Amino acid sequence: MIDDAITELTPLVGTRKACAAAGRAQANHYRRHRKSPAPARPPREPKPQPRALGAAERAEVRAALNSEEHVDKAPAAVYHELLDNGVYLASISTMYRILRDHDEVHERRRHAVHPARVKPELVATKPNMCWSWDITKLHGPAKWSYYYLYVIIDIYSRYVVGWLIAEHESAALAEKLLADTITKHGIEADQLTLHADNGSSMASKPVAFLLADLGVTKTHSRPHTSNDNPYSEAQLPGSGQESHLPAPTDPDVNLSIHPARAVQPSGQYRSSQCANSRGARSRTAFNHCRAFLSLRLNRSYFHCAQRIRWRSMRSQRGFTLLG
Repeated sequence: MIDDAITELTPLVGTRKACAAAGRAQANHYRRHRKSPAPARPPREPKPQPRALGAAERAEVRAALNSEEHVDKAPAAVYHELLDNGVYLASISTMYRILRDHDEVHERRRHAVHPARVKPELVATKPNMCWSWDITKLHGPAKWSYYYLYVIIDIYSRYVVGWLIAEHESAALAEKLLADTITKHGIEADQLTLHADNGSSMASKPVAFLLADLGVTKTHSRPHTSNDNPYSEAQLPGSGQESHLPAPTDPDVNLSIHPARAVQPSGQYRSSQCANSRGARSRTAFNHCRAFLSLRLNRSYFHCAQRIRWRSMRSQRGFTLLG
């Protein structure tokens, strides 16, 4: 009855007044007569833009972007260069859209591709067959003062074949040191292999031209690899370098009297005594002094720790007795 009355009064006075006259809440009436929503319409396919580029025009834009002249430039740069030449193919956004459809939106500049560097392996079965050299800093007499130590060693015997101390690092000094050392030891062409890291002096043109003229093969460490030159790195640990070097006035040592070493790649290092007897004695004395100093430091630390422990125990006992 109420529903019929509201239905008859709604066209005359409206739904709100009809509900009020019939004594029913408007929300209750709407809830009773709520209709289910209409079925959703299927998604409409986007209509093609009338001004969109055709297949031939899109192919022309892509060919221009990937041409040899513009292959390494951004679409914005290509767009403005074409405008300067009086050519308009498409907008910048359209160029990006065409490249995106072909999965070509990425870094367009040319990148240098470096092949993987092979780990250097140096073979030395006799003296003067393979040398290794490096440059290290030495603390000077005053603060913030340094000297540069150039050292060339024979990886077969660990003998220092040449060295030089200078106030600065220079390719000219390295060239002179190498030339004098090679001449001094009578190195023939295609006899010696010289290994070094990638320092500025090691990779300089004067050194490269000198070694090429003398017939010396040069090798370098791999980039960002610190253990590819272990012989020089282990020979110059950063302290006590002067004890490893023979005096400039010492006579040459005949390296052929030393026992043969096994063939070793440059990635391994086996310690052995220096070929110079004076250098071996000084290095042994230096190692003994360093070991004795370390032992004294350990003993001092032990005694100090023992005193602190006894003081702590005494204070705890006194606090317990007083409490």
